[in-house]
Amino acid sequence: MEWIRESVDSIKSIQFRQTLSQAVNLGLILTSALIIWKGLICITGSESPVVVVLSESMEPGFQRGDILFLHMSKDPIRAGEIIVFNVDGHDIPIVHRVIKVHERQDTGEVYILTKGDNNHEDDRVLYAQGQHWLQRHHVMGRAVGFLPYVGWMTIIMTEKPVIKYIIIGALGLLVITSKD
Repeated sequence: MEWIRESVDSIKSIQFRQTLSQAVNLGLILTSALIIWKGLICITGSESPVVVVLSESMEPGFQRGDILFLHMSKDPIRAGEIIVFNVDGHDIPIVHRVIKVHERQDTGEVYILTKGDNNHEDDRVLYAQGQHWLQRHHVMGRAVGFLPYVGWMTIIMTEKPVIKYIIIGALGLLVITSKD
């Protein structure tokens, strides 16, 4: 009878160690993802090296759901470039094309005007009240590449948060319960 109790305790101990091992593996995966993200921030010079196009304002060049890769260099911003910028008072960055650049000769400050390719008007209505131009500190980065439609999962999870929690829970459960 004693050997049965010892066997059960041994099995419980193995299950606990395996569960602990899987939890450590999940932590390592999350830590690796964070390290990769921070590394990309350092390499690209952009606070957000990857963004998803959320609207149709840049069609036909970029579709809703496309993922853009950003880089922020010291080179001057020129008309025709596609930039991602933040507007004071808005949480979501905007992806639009630079249509006009004005540089003050006396101070060297650069003022930028943008417009979505699919929009009829420039972006002044999107800027903060009383703001007519973007400045360099508003720019998060320049688009240097893209993957079409890969960002749809992000859009779905943003628009339907319950799906996000189901997917995250399922992935976490899969990692914890896997036998590898």
